[in-house]
Formats: sequence, C-alpha cells, structure tokens
Amino acid sequence: MLICFGVSWPIALIKTYTTKSVKGKSFLFLFLVLLGYIFGVIHKLTYNYDYVIWLYILNGLLVLADMALWFIYKDNN
Repeated sequence: MLICFGVSWPIALIKTYTTKSVKGKSFLFLFLVLLGYIFGVIHKLTYNYDYVIWLYILNGLLVLADMALWFIYKDNN
C-alpha cells in the first residue's frame, strides 16, 4: 500500500501542477490521509521502528506538497 501510494502521489502532484486545477480534490481527504501517515510514523517510532518509517515520511511529505498546491490553485477552478 505504501509503495503504491508513494507512486500515486507524484503522479497526482504533476497533474495538479501542469493543469493548475484542484477540481475534484478534497482538502479534507488530503488532511485525513496526512493524519494517517502521521499516526503511522508515531506507531513506528513507539512500537516497531524500522525502515518503513521512511515510506510514511516520504508519503506524508508528498501529501503536504499536494495540500500546498491545493491552496495555490484552489481559486483557479
């Protein structure tokens, strides 16, 4: 799941950046996904620290970038 999402987020970022549109994107959805990654990192730090934490962090950063683009382009719809 983390690898598939890790591949999907850059594609979504590129699409948003090139089209300059966030039509169909929900900020609440992006926030909830980011929250899930934050909880995943917390779990890895407290119970099961391993290399997978870096996938959570990377995906979280990609979601943050998508959220930033949402704010930049939200008025372009």
